[in-house]
Order: sequence, then C-alpha cells, then structure tokens
Amino acid sequence: METSKLFSLEGRVAMVTGGSRGIGRMIAEGFIAQGATVYISSRKADVCDAVASELGPRCFSLPQDISTVAGCKALATAFADAEPRLDILVNNAGAAWAVPFEDFPEQGWDKVMDLNLKSPFFLVQALHASLMSAGSAERPAKVINITSIDGQRLNPWETYSYHASKSALIYLTKRLAARLVSDHINVTSIAPGAFPSEMNRAARDHAVEVAKSIPSGRVGDAEDMAGAAIFLASRAGDYVVGETITVDGGLVHAALGSSIDA
Repeated sequence: METSKLFSLEGRVAMVTGGSRGIGRMIAEGFIAQGATVYISSRKADVCDAVASELGPRCFSLPQDISTVAGCKALATAFADAEPRLDILVNNAGAAWAVPFEDFPEQGWDKVMDLNLKSPFFLVQALHASLMSAGSAERPAKVINITSIDGQRLNPWETYSYHASKSALIYLTKRLAARLVSDHINVTSIAPGAFPSEMNRAARDHAVEVAKSIPSGRVGDAEDMAGAAIFLASRAGDYVVGETITVDGGLVHAALGSSIDA
C-alpha cells in the first residue's frame, strides 16, 4: 500500500468559483500547495486577476458572472479554450440575504437561489465534457459543492432563501452523484460552519464571541477548509460519492442546544 501521495494533487487541474476570497481562496491556496494548477473565477475581473497573481504561477484568473446559465456556459467555454480537461470543480460562489419575513423581497430570493443552487447545476452541465475528459475508473474527476451547515439546521437569522438553497444543494449533490458516477465523476459537498469571510462577518469580526458557541472552542481556519477539500479532491477521497462532509467544529453534531450563523 502506497500512502505517501494519497493527498497529492500533482498534475491535476482545478477550477474554484468564488475563488478570490473567503472559503474559495482557502481551497485554491490549499490545492496549489498540493501541486494542482488552479483556475479561480469571480465576478469582479480586477480582483480575480489580482488574487491569481498573488497565488503564484500555477493560478489563473477566469473572471465571470455565473449567476445566469449564459454565464456558466461562457465560463466553461473560456476554460475549454485554456485546458483539455478539468479534474476538479469546486462550486463555491454564493450569496446570502437576511431580511425580516414581512419584508423579504423577490430579489433576495431569486439572487440567492440562482447563484447558490441553479448555477452549480448548470456549471456542472456546461463543464461535463471537460470533467469526463479527466475522469476514469482508476482516477475519477471531482465536483465539490460548498453547501453550509445552514442546509442542515437553522441559524437565528432570517435568511430564508439561503437556508433553502443550501439544503437543496445538499440533495442536488446526491442526485448529481447518482447520475455522474457512471461517467467517472464523483460529486460531494462540504458544509462549512463558522469561517471568517465577507459572507460570515460574525466569524471574521467577532471570532472570540462566536467561538463560545462552538464545541471545538474556535472558528474554522484556512487549514481546516483546505484539508477537507484536499481530501475529497485527491486519491484519498476517490471512494466518497454523494456525501456531505460537515466542517464546523462540532456545531451540528456535537453541540448541546446552541446555534450560530454560518
């Protein structure tokens, strides 16, 4: 048994949407450190380009708004023009909207559901040929959806469309896994808890207070997120199909009646 390279991503090509900041950047940096070539995509071209430059010569920028099907297809075309295959796709781009029930707007529903749920499906569809070109029975391609513990339990905030989208994405992960495993594409998801980011400003700006509600006693860090993603993306995770890995310091499965935004 050879285990020294179980977590290596040498020679692998990855794409991370929402890869210019937060959890997406954590994952992109982790993949690069393990030897992968990584394409990051985000809506703002200048930010995407700058972060790709910061992350080094094996990181490339493919800026695109993927909130529409047309945007998903455009990103897939740009990628196919650059690479003959895609080993790993991380669907991380997302949005949240918190407004009281009485005032929750249609825009807050449509924007979040489109980016968090519709776009992962149509991006996988658009990149299907590139993923199939990479996958084999011995070494499947990977799709990793970034869901949330808010798809597994409620937080205190009135984030109606966010809760619905992340719960649905967990089940879409299972459905896509059932269809794509025969194409040698493994679909899984990671459900993060409290990680410091622009979306989770509580964990970013009030980490000490937030940590009091987490069984592990701290918010997540870049190594926690990168480690879970590397496991799923590498040979170590080749036999994991349709599963959601919860990375939250025990909040969902080991907390005694506490709750916190994620």
